Amino acid sequence: MAEASRTFHTILLPSFSHLHKAQSPAGFTDFPRKRCGHRIVVHCSVSTTNDASRTKTTVTQNMIPWGCEIDSLENASTLQKWLSDSGLPPQKMAIQKVDVGERGLVALKNIRKGEKLLFVPPSLVITADSKWSCPEAGEVLKQCSVPDWPLLATYLISEASFEKSSRWSNYISALPRQPYSLLYWTRAELDRYLEASQIRERAIERITNVIGTYNDLRLRIFSKYPDLFPEEVFNMETFKWSFGILFSRLVRLPSMDGRVALVPWADMLNHSCEVETFLDYDKSSQGVVFTTDRQYQPGEQVFISYGKKSNGELLLSYGFVPREGTNPSDSVELPLSLKKSDKCYKEKLEALRKYGLSA
Repeated sequence: MAEASRTFHTILLPSFSHLHKAQSPAGFTDFPRKRCGHRIVVHCSVSTTNDASRTKTTVTQNMIPWGCEIDSLENASTLQKWLSDSGLPPQKMAIQKVDVGERGLVALKNIRKGEKLLFVPPSLVITADSKWSCPEAGEVLKQCSVPDWPLLATYLISEASFEKSSRWSNYISALPRQPYSLLYWTRAELDRYLEASQIRERAIERITNVIGTYNDLRLRIFSKYPDLFPEEVFNMETFKWSFGILFSRLVRLPSMDGRVALVPWADMLNHSCEVETFLDYDKSSQGVVFTTDRQYQPGEQVFISYGKKSNGELLLSYGFVPREGTNPSDSVELPLSLKKSDKCYKEKLEALRKYGLSA
């Protein structure tokens, strides 16, 4: 299982339809053309061509200058100390190298079945309402009604570029420099490893949508405010990184009106097909928690569920596939259709509807 596999019980397949193309809303402020503080830059050139059959992207790639190697414990330990200093209560778990996933949360003490763990306060959770190190940039996006997913992707890049001057620097330093994500697969790899799989088409669609979302933001917003969104920071390579992080780590919290959020520390939990517990906001303790559905001994890795998903869905969203034969929710899609010219069309359609299927 991959480090980029850290997302939770929810359907996280956002609709990446191109952002609304209307004019800026009434009262839109023409923000001053100034840079926000000191940023670290990433040089990247992108060209896209579209035809009826494919989208081609050429990227001159530089290594993302933030984040860490996928199995780094030093950065994770620094993250844990910062979280504790910032209000995270004492934990019964610690980040360690594990067999399932490069890093994971391991029990330090006996953990009972039905016990609530984590208690990450809202102040340590990243949402669309989080404060920006560059407030003018955040205000521009919000006045343009940018949806939560691309807003959070842009926010993550912006905060990463401010390095130590961002309050999230310790969290971002513990994120993988290159997430395990289908966004990094080449077209040849998709064709080879996902041949005859419907996941291949969905992966191509997802990559195309991420590219389209970035291009739309660049056209409508970034190009108009180059001092707030310099291209050397906000480019295709950094957006591929940020969306890879979101796909693998973003959680939807049912008790917070379904709000999507990044939850530092909690996103170090790995997935197991054998557990059914998931993250949510607990109003009584005022923190993000999960309730164990089994007991753990000291030294055992603690797991949560990312949902009852097929191996293909887990690969598409989180970048990993469980060991063969271990996922009871695995399935395969068989696309079938009826021809209206079929003499028994009505009878066959009725038979399909009887079992909840369409034509």
